[in-house]
Amino acid sequence: MRYQKLPSDLYVQNREAFMKAMKPGGLALFFSNDIYPTSADGTLPFKQHADIFYLSGVDQEDTVLLLFPDAHNPADREILFTLETNEELAIWEGAKLTKAQATQETGIANVQWTSAFERTLHRLMAEAQALYLNDNQHTRAK
Repeated sequence: MRYQKLPSDLYVQNREAFMKAMKPGGLALFFSNDIYPTSADGTLPFKQHADIFYLSGVDQEDTVLLLFPDAHNPADREILFTLETNEELAIWEGAKLTKAQATQETGIANVQWTSAFERTLHRLMAEAQALYLNDNQHTRAK
C-alpha cells in the first residue's frame, strides 16, 4: 500500500463542496490517468489524476467519476465507473476494486462498470444544461 486510506467522509465532503459550486443543471466528468507504456512489456508506475483522487480517493486506471447534482433520479447524482475485475485480470495486472470496495472507499452508492459509461452518459446528457470536463491544461499537453 502506497499510503494509508483516508475515510470516505472526506471525499463525500469534497464532492459536496464541488457540486455546490456548479451551475444549475451542470454535469461534471472526471477521468483517471492512463497507464503509460515504456516498452512492449513495461509501464511507468501509475499516478492518479489529482482531480478524481481528490473527489473519490480512487487510485486506479480506467475510472470515471460522474457528478450531476440536479439529476432527476437521485441515484444518478454521483456515479463511479470502474473497470470490471476478474481473476485473470487480477493475476496479470493486479487486484482492482470491486463495486463493494469502491462504495466503501468513496462513499458513492452507485458504482457501475466502465462498459455502462457511454449508455449512462447519453441518457443523462439529455437532462444536463452544462458540462464540466477535467482537462490537462499544461502548455505542453497535446
